[in-house]
Amino acid sequence: MSLISSYEYTEEQNSHFLRQILQFITAHKILPTPINYAISYEYVSGSNQKLMVAVDLLLEQQKTIDEDSSIKLYRQYICDDSFESFNKINKGLESLIKNTRETVAATSQKASDAGDAFEEQALTIASVKNTADLQKAISDIVLETNGLADISKTLKNELDSANQEMEQLRSELVKVRASAATDALTGLMNRGAFDKALNKLINQPNSPEACLTMLDLDHFKKVNDNFGHLLGDNVLKFTAKLLKKHAEPQHYVARYGGEELAIIMPKTSLKKAAEIAEKIRVALGSSRLKKKNSSESIGQITVSIGISKLKQNDTVEDFIVRADNALYKAKELGRNRVETEMTA
Repeated sequence: MSLISSYEYTEEQNSHFLRQILQFITAHKILPTPINYAISYEYVSGSNQKLMVAVDLLLEQQKTIDEDSSIKLYRQYICDDSFESFNKINKGLESLIKNTRETVAATSQKASDAGDAFEEQALTIASVKNTADLQKAISDIVLETNGLADISKTLKNELDSANQEMEQLRSELVKVRASAATDALTGLMNRGAFDKALNKLINQPNSPEACLTMLDLDHFKKVNDNFGHLLGDNVLKFTAKLLKKHAEPQHYVARYGGEELAIIMPKTSLKKAAEIAEKIRVALGSSRLKKKNSSESIGQITVSIGISKLKQNDTVEDFIVRADNALYKAKELGRNRVETEMTA
């Protein structure tokens, strides 16, 4: 079994990524190999946060992304645990199918042999001339019947065991699929899952009233620079929890890329979306996060938020661009505020 990464980006987005990739590999003197292109693609698209951190670390240390380092990056962050998990599940399924096939084949042969034996006993009974021969024939039939009952019981046990194993594999596959759609740091939907959910919403025949909320942590680079990436990660995780707390059950909360988060809001009016966004903004702004094992505050963390409302004949790009424009307006007006497309 092989696992190929799946991307849901549009032609326009991919064209933008291509320009960024060419600039990236040129600036850092990276050979344009297929593996390096894959690494660069996931890096510039913001779809693989762990890879981004690892690449940034190499660049900060002024290390060259050569053949050895690119293969390590590819194996560790692109062909990741999901690849190994899918292969493990696939091997388990192959083994299960092989063993079940062999059990059924063996049982079928035994049942066929028993059927032949019954025919022979029937002929014997038809030709018996005394009680002793009849009793022996009946005794043989009883033995064959008991043997067939044992075969049926064995088959039932084997099939029950196979069913349990199949259920376990199914459960593992569900977990792997969930992991493949989840951002490892925040526990939110990752960019790929976000794109799929948004495309599904847009492509519904009768799309419900819906909004898209884009959120970007203000001056987040300063947090990483002043307190380190580990604390920056904790800020992202804290913010993700706030989003999940205030989002409604039908909403999809995702990490869009870096410090930018998003909420797809089906069945939600622009007014309601703005109310939810304001609650998130106030909750984060009033939180006073501290360094771990210390009473030292890292200062106020704020977020800028932009919201768009789904319109008839919207494309994914239209929907995102209007939310992005509103987000840009929020930052332009001083950050730590909510702007909707109606005011942007």
